[in-house]
Amino acid sequence: METVGAATWSHSVKSLRPGGTIVISGATSGPNPPAELTRIFFLELRVVGSTMGSKEELAGLLSLCATTGVRPVIDSVLPLTEAREGFARMAKGDLFGKVVLTP
Repeated sequence: METVGAATWSHSVKSLRPGGTIVISGATSGPNPPAELTRIFFLELRVVGSTMGSKEELAGLLSLCATTGVRPVIDSVLPLTEAREGFARMAKGDLFGKVVLTP
């Protein structure tokens, strides 16, 4: 799954095994990354676009999370007053997981 766009596209494409599929459901950091066409056709990769699902699909996802305990990876939790630090870490790619800002 790729939701970030330009900032992580190359890494996402390089993480696929031959014949792999990348599903794009967002472009937070920009919609126009380099295409990586050579890699895509030599490794026979698939690129699939996806949008938000239905209300029923969201309910199913929430049920799955509740049943299995699946949770997003949280890198750090910062007060809103330190939002600048959180954004700087994201811009540098110096994190693993989500940055959560609290009031």
